[in-house]
Amino acid sequence: MNRTLYLCLHIGIWAFMFLSPLTFMRGNSMPAFQYAMNCMTPLLMMVVFYVNYFWLTPRNFVVGKRRYFLLFNLIMVVGLGIFLHLWVLFTRELFQATAPRFRETAIDTVSYIIRDILSLGMSAGVATAIVLATKWQRNEEERLEADNARVEAELRNLRSQINPHFLLNTLNNIYALTAIDTTRAQNAIQQLSKMMRHMLYDNQESEVVLQNEIQFLDNYVNLMRIRLSQNVDVTFEKDVEDPYAKVAPLLFISLIENAFKHGVSPTEPSFIHIKMNQKGRELCFAIENSNHPKTSQDRSGHGIGLQQVQRRLDLSYAGRYEWTKGPTEDGKNYLSTIKIKL
Repeated sequence: MNRTLYLCLHIGIWAFMFLSPLTFMRGNSMPAFQYAMNCMTPLLMMVVFYVNYFWLTPRNFVVGKRRYFLLFNLIMVVGLGIFLHLWVLFTRELFQATAPRFRETAIDTVSYIIRDILSLGMSAGVATAIVLATKWQRNEEERLEADNARVEAELRNLRSQINPHFLLNTLNNIYALTAIDTTRAQNAIQQLSKMMRHMLYDNQESEVVLQNEIQFLDNYVNLMRIRLSQNVDVTFEKDVEDPYAKVAPLLFISLIENAFKHGVSPTEPSFIHIKMNQKGRELCFAIENSNHPKTSQDRSGHGIGLQQVQRRLDLSYAGRYEWTKGPTEDGKNYLSTIKIKL
């Protein structure tokens, strides 16, 4: 809560409490001295409140010294309750000397003292409740800040792991291409430089513009096309309603890498079909490819990319995404679809 507003709230409540004796005047005038004498009840309630607010609750109750807290409050509330009753009797004698004397029975005395003690005890309870609620809110805010910092650190760590993983695969492809066609290898390096610009700058943000991410993926697909044979059908369809929508950076690159790794056969016809659809707050990324699993001897990658995708989805879009993946029933194709609520 804003500190100025918090201070005004305290002042307003106590102003109401101190002005409450005026409600009993019913149009009759009251001397200033008599009014001041009648303000003893709100004054003692304020004393009990702030003694608990600034000292007893934070320095005893909160830190576990509950016995000292209860004992001191009991002594203070009972003592001030008895004093308040005596003060009321004194002011009654002082300002109503000519009026008929009110005979107070023992039961009246006990009931009045209990009433005053309960009023003071309520003031102590309200102060304690406010302190505890404020401390709980502060602890909750600190916990949320710590959780957010931990999540952001983990996301930065995952994004930093994507860079070397991605570069390793891409450089291996370019290295293989240099032995076949140096001109195409040069084109591949140019494509890689465009992608690196996206990775070096946009990857540092928690979200990037969707059209930039699509351009990055498009560059990667074009880079991969350079080394593919004619029997591989690669398509990338985009249907985007809002190109300036925001999405987590480098979220889908591992799926495309995985498709090129497991979906392309050097001898058999293969295909990789990629679709990116966005409408309103719904984003759907789907990739289907022919399924040519690597042998047990080929352990490159070890599935690190897919593990990163899963973790980043959990951190960035918890409760707002669906990811279905797996081979088709005949095992010939592999389909992976991610639906995200932006």
